[in-house]
Amino acid sequence: MNFSRRNFIVAATAFAASSTTAASAISSSAFGVGGVLPDLPRAPLPGAIAGGSAVLPAMPAVRAGVAPALFDAAMAALDKHGGRVMRDRIGIVDFSASSSDPRLHLVDLVGGTTSTLHVAHGSGSDPNHTGWLQRFSNSPGSNATSEGAYLTSDYYFGRHGRSQRLIGLDATNNNALDRAIVIHGAWYAEPSMIAVHGKLGRSQGCLAVGDSLLNRAFDHLGSGRLIYAAKVA
Repeated sequence: MNFSRRNFIVAATAFAASSTTAASAISSSAFGVGGVLPDLPRAPLPGAIAGGSAVLPAMPAVRAGVAPALFDAAMAALDKHGGRVMRDRIGIVDFSASSSDPRLHLVDLVGGTTSTLHVAHGSGSDPNHTGWLQRFSNSPGSNATSEGAYLTSDYYFGRHGRSQRLIGLDATNNNALDRAIVIHGAWYAEPSMIAVHGKLGRSQGCLAVGDSLLNRAFDHLGSGRLIYAAKVA
């Protein structure tokens, strides 16, 4: 085909017009009027705040190692006391297990991971030192462990070194602060005790973990989070 100068100009003009029309159509459909990107629905980020409460993703992985009934009870306690505690991480203590088993579950509800530590119970909860918690008590002087939901509070240095106060949120443990029920480190709660005695030693009702493991518990929990301790069949 032979192109004259006039034919070339006509062809170029037609191409430019069609390109402009196509670009306009793409701009209108993809970016909205005026080339502004329209608002699109977005999924909430893990831990984002919606209506004052953290939106927690469904992550079955966090249940790993935690009895389902106990996990559900802990989540119910988190909902019940949600106005007082942060909802990103939680501690769950399974007192249906022996002290020879790791039973303090440190659960990251946002990241979907769980790690577990050994923790001792009170001598008043296991008078014969069997390694199994026999009973709970909220009474002063009982030296027993209390069940229920706790709020982690401030740190202090006492007879066991760095420790953390606990506030009992339920009728079953609301004397925790007055009883000085805390998280602290203890030589008798080291996992090495199990190889020798088959169980951990006992506290006076506190949640005692091995001195070498204490920082792992503190780093996970911090202040303002929930610990749920119970014995669920």
